[in-house]
Amino acid sequence: MPLFHLLLVAIIQGVTEFLPVSSSGHLILLPNLTGLEDQGQAIDVAVHVGTLFAVILYFWRDVKLALSGLPRALTGRIDTEGARLAFLLIVSSIPVVAFGILLKLTGLDAQMRSMAVIGWTMLVFGIVLYWADQAGEVTREVKDWSLRDAMVMGVWQAIALIPGTSRSGITITGARFMGYGRSDAARLSMLMSIPVIIESGALLVGETVYEANFGMMRDSVIAAGFAFVSALLALTLMMRLLRSVSFTPYVIYRIILGLILLGIAYS
Repeated sequence: MPLFHLLLVAIIQGVTEFLPVSSSGHLILLPNLTGLEDQGQAIDVAVHVGTLFAVILYFWRDVKLALSGLPRALTGRIDTEGARLAFLLIVSSIPVVAFGILLKLTGLDAQMRSMAVIGWTMLVFGIVLYWADQAGEVTREVKDWSLRDAMVMGVWQAIALIPGTSRSGITITGARFMGYGRSDAARLSMLMSIPVIIESGALLVGETVYEANFGMMRDSVIAAGFAFVSALLALTLMMRLLRSVSFTPYVIYRIILGLILLGIAYS
């Protein structure tokens, strides 16, 4: 794949992964709107892996805490702060794995990669995000994250498998409805992305090694590197802006893009 194409895909993924505007939806739209060759699922997952390293670096303190408690969590000993965080992150990833398998087995995952679907999800879930952000009170903090919260937010996250929904957007929406402030909602959302992206990355490695496609492996590494840099910059900027800016600008963008896509899809 040409270097410019890889760079374009990586920047789109890096900038949109942690913003509530749907990175997967933008990656699907790229070939549809530009005429470029579809980058393929392998590159899609590779750029997600690049963003994984960005979120790990940015939230290293939380990640380090969860890693320290992971062995205890895996053996059922939820008796430390780290074990509790690791356990809740694992629980939150279960619904998306189950729903993903269902979509794959039924073939619905391929059928939903359409401009009309992305247009509707951009529009509808953008409005829902606005509702949650404006109506949601701030009554809870990250330290209040419970098993029930992790399960509920996990279900919200599973909905994001529908292109255009936005994984970060839908989990932030769920967190705001449950009373978490903007920064805490975003922080929980980003931490929840880690086990999900790891699972996707494992699938990519398995497919690449099985096919022995070294060209695809090379392109994937390049795309992941570009995505890492752009994602780290976008994540840093968003977390700083959340101290003084609501999610309304992202909602406006989603509504405008959704209407444009629906106009194109039904014209």
